[in-house]
Amino acid sequence: MKKDGIEVKIGNSAFYFKLGNLLDEKNISKNKLGQDTGTDYKVVTRYINGESERLDLIVLERLCNYLDCELTDIIELKRNVFK
Repeated sequence: MKKDGIEVKIGNSAFYFKLGNLLDEKNISKNKLGQDTGTDYKVVTRYINGESERLDLIVLERLCNYLDCELTDIIELKRNVFK
């Protein structure tokens, strides 16, 4: 996985989905994350692979609390990356 996470281009900006990197760092499987947070496996997979088109604030809050991290540790927006 890329250091910055999975890059998803939106206009001139890019979202970086970094949940996979964070799970690797903390040695937590996506199955365990899903079970411990009550988050569907498919939802966790979409956040790892950058396939989420809509961000669920409730899910993100659960993940941040469980992983003891900030939102930008999971998903980051970098504006004007592509000019």
